[in-house]
Amino acid sequence: MISRIDLRGDALPEGPALRDLLPRAEFDVQAALEKVRPICEDVHHRGDAALIEYAERFDGVRLDQVRVPAAALTRALQELDPAVRAALEESIRRARTVHREQRRSTHTTQVVPGGSVTEKWVPVDRVGLYAPGGRSVYPSSVVMNVVPAQEAGVESIALASPAQAEFNGLPHPTILAACALLGVDEVYAAGGATAVAMFAYGTESCPPATMVTGPGNIWVAAAKRYFTGKIGIDAEAGPTEIAVLADDTADPVHVASDLISQAEHDPLAAAVLVTDSAELADAVEKELEPQVAATRHVDDRIVPALSGKQSAIVLVDGVDEGLKVVDAYGAEHLEIQTADAAAVADRVRNAGAIFIGPWAPVSLGDYAAGSNHVLPTGGCACHSSGLSVQSFLRGIHIVDYTKDALAEVAHHVVTLAEAEDLPAHGAAIKARFVGDERMSRGWKVPESK
Repeated sequence: MISRIDLRGDALPEGPALRDLLPRAEFDVQAALEKVRPICEDVHHRGDAALIEYAERFDGVRLDQVRVPAAALTRALQELDPAVRAALEESIRRARTVHREQRRSTHTTQVVPGGSVTEKWVPVDRVGLYAPGGRSVYPSSVVMNVVPAQEAGVESIALASPAQAEFNGLPHPTILAACALLGVDEVYAAGGATAVAMFAYGTESCPPATMVTGPGNIWVAAAKRYFTGKIGIDAEAGPTEIAVLADDTADPVHVASDLISQAEHDPLAAAVLVTDSAELADAVEKELEPQVAATRHVDDRIVPALSGKQSAIVLVDGVDEGLKVVDAYGAEHLEIQTADAAAVADRVRNAGAIFIGPWAPVSLGDYAAGSNHVLPTGGCACHSSGLSVQSFLRGIHIVDYTKDALAEVAHHVVTLAEAEDLPAHGAAIKARFVGDERMSRGWKVPESK
């Protein structure tokens, strides 16, 4: 069901050479970009009419309007299963607890007497958040996108999720209920690239946003790439992935269940076990079969994901080598199930989120750890972070110098300006000190006219 890659015996290669040995899903965003380009431009030119047409073509439903009526949000919350509501409320509470601590405060640095630089943090004006609605419904993604935006202080928040034929063209009612719980009343029935284009360009019913975040399929990723530079984005999210670094102390039942839990997302989902224990590898492989047989989504998601080229059991000589492998892989979710797991986790450099030991599975992070589950995929964890309050904030430097403070450093500024052959930069300094006797440090002050 799952292949093996044996990296034992020889010294592991470095950098790209090691990454090339590891499994990864094929995810050609550039090819998809050419297909979403005309769709995005159609939304640009025809607005809501294009959104309605694409909802009929892609989602099989004819919409009367794109924006979800407020009454539908209220009704969805009223009809929500009480147990689901309680779980969502706890998920929101824990996410707020974590994300509230991420908010940055204004800080002033006194560089010299009379000269300071202040950094203040300002939220983006408006964000468009995306909650997928294809193979599964993801109210948890509503929580993970909305909470950090709210805690950052974003004043205008809109959310889009695909229209569902079985719900009369509305997004899934659990999505709507989650929005209602969070106080988000601007919701649109729009999916995929059309939703991103709606937020980027704006339509008759939806004002344009300055940023778009949220996970999605390849069409969402391609649309984000198309609009990069016009709007801010969180990341081009690819198929979900889990890597488990484990030794002979790990429980094969736990490891197998965690690999399956990510495989059930999508046939392109990646499930990777990195271990120095051939016995654990055998036990996990043996454990996969009965656990897969006992669950759902077997033929359309789990088996294709586990048997695909993106999933494998990787055998290494030891935990140190395993750390090199998982750092090269840069997993979206990385579980450490080894002896002294916390110390091993502390040595990891590249991961979207790290889950320590047998009692912190990825499923906990997906819903109720308090961490965010919108994380970098496709190896992007080597340079990118998951969604957080900082994603929605901009740092602005405020420079405040007195005349004396500027005079003290003026000759350095002029020297550097002239070294870069930008004399007007230096002249802008000199003009402020015409006739000032203090300016005798190797550059001439222009005479006043």
